[in-house]
Amino acid sequence: MLFNVSQLLRETTGSTRRYTVDEGVDVPGETVQVIRFSGSVLLLRTPRSILVEAHLSGNGTGTCARCLQPALVPLELTIEEEFFPTIDPVTGVHLAPPEEPDAFRIDEHHHLDITEAVRQAAVLAEPMQVLCRPDCLGLCPQCGADRNLGTCRCPAEPIDERWAALRRLEIS
Repeated sequence: MLFNVSQLLRETTGSTRRYTVDEGVDVPGETVQVIRFSGSVLLLRTPRSILVEAHLSGNGTGTCARCLQPALVPLELTIEEEFFPTIDPVTGVHLAPPEEPDAFRIDEHHHLDITEAVRQAAVLAEPMQVLCRPDCLGLCPQCGADRNLGTCRCPAEPIDERWAALRRLEIS
């Protein structure tokens, strides 16, 4: 997701550009997957940088934590990051790096690449536990049968009376 901002860097503070994007991004996880994100990107000129505001959505894939089947993971991203130029667009002079060591930079050709910001936001937006559906029954702990497909033939274990109260609680 690359934008040429050479003209925007020459404009006054408050100048904007709006873009619609629909691109794939490599997102690390259990395995690296390409997630296609679509949405809108706003670039806003500030006195010292370009502020990027993006609202993107995409679908990743994962493995259900209960039944181990493939699961679709919808991701909604809201990104607000500041990108700093490395070269003054008017004079061509190298600019001092920003105080923050991990700040996003605009390259020497005035290309602003939001791919890393999208990748980081996607990793943070992934759920802690991927489920194929909210009411997934998971696998039988004895025989490993998928309980979503039907009941297994394992005998019911006697419940220790000390744990009986927990059995009555519904697992959410």
